[in-house]
Amino acid sequence: MKVRLASSYGFCFGVKRAIKIAEAYENSATMGPLIHNQNEIDRLKTDYNVGLYQGLDEVKDNDTVIIRTHGIPKNDLKELRKEKDAKIINATCPFVTTPQQIVKKMSEHQYSILIFGDKDHPEVKGVKSYGKNQDDVHVILEPEDLNKISFKYEKIATVAQTTKKKEKYLEIVNALILRNKEVRVFNTICDATFENQDAARDLSKEVDIMVVIGGKNSSNTKQLHSICLENCEDSYLIENETELDLTWFKDKNLCGITAGASTPDWIIQQVVDTIEKI
Repeated sequence: MKVRLASSYGFCFGVKRAIKIAEAYENSATMGPLIHNQNEIDRLKTDYNVGLYQGLDEVKDNDTVIIRTHGIPKNDLKELRKEKDAKIINATCPFVTTPQQIVKKMSEHQYSILIFGDKDHPEVKGVKSYGKNQDDVHVILEPEDLNKISFKYEKIATVAQTTKKKEKYLEIVNALILRNKEVRVFNTICDATFENQDAARDLSKEVDIMVVIGGKNSSNTKQLHSICLENCEDSYLIENETELDLTWFKDKNLCGITAGASTPDWIIQQVVDTIEKI
């Protein structure tokens, strides 16, 4: 089986930075999964004894706590600092910190806030928490969701989850502009997401089968899979080489591969090696 890798794939700047931080603080623990890739989290635990806190109640006084790449809610951060007196190592991706600060600033200037993203995603929960009035910070996924919202102010500021599709964000922004007099639009989708998505789109048009490697709970990986399916119906999402199914490759000659922003090179290489032997 011939294999072709996308021109842009895998670890983004924020994930690379977070991994280096975690490796530098052995015997620490992250607040929530550092990234959306269980295999890499297991490696950090085995090689560097980096543990995992599922909640604030697990943190002991003076513990060293690494903040996950997606960030955490503002009040959780405050509790770690004041009540737990924890040593905080902030591995929040700078591209995630940006919408947090935008929401904080714009809500203080009496703008209603609209976030394009998944309301249950840890990044969105963190960004939303920076709004001054939580009742006037709204999270949606589709333009029609605007019909369910009542904004407090005439002025609206909007940000996006960093890993969302830019095309869908534009649909929401266009609908918002038609309904409101003043709309401040902040493009907070990161460049790495654009590049990986564009590369996956291009490659999926040229191959017989696409394999997308990444965490099943990773938003950006699921977006890549969705994009690949638009052009190649034989597109599959896996976390590692053990999930490959030989029947997928019957009568196929060229396999395209891309990977989510939290997928390490060592997992990608294992998948490539396995497919090339088919």
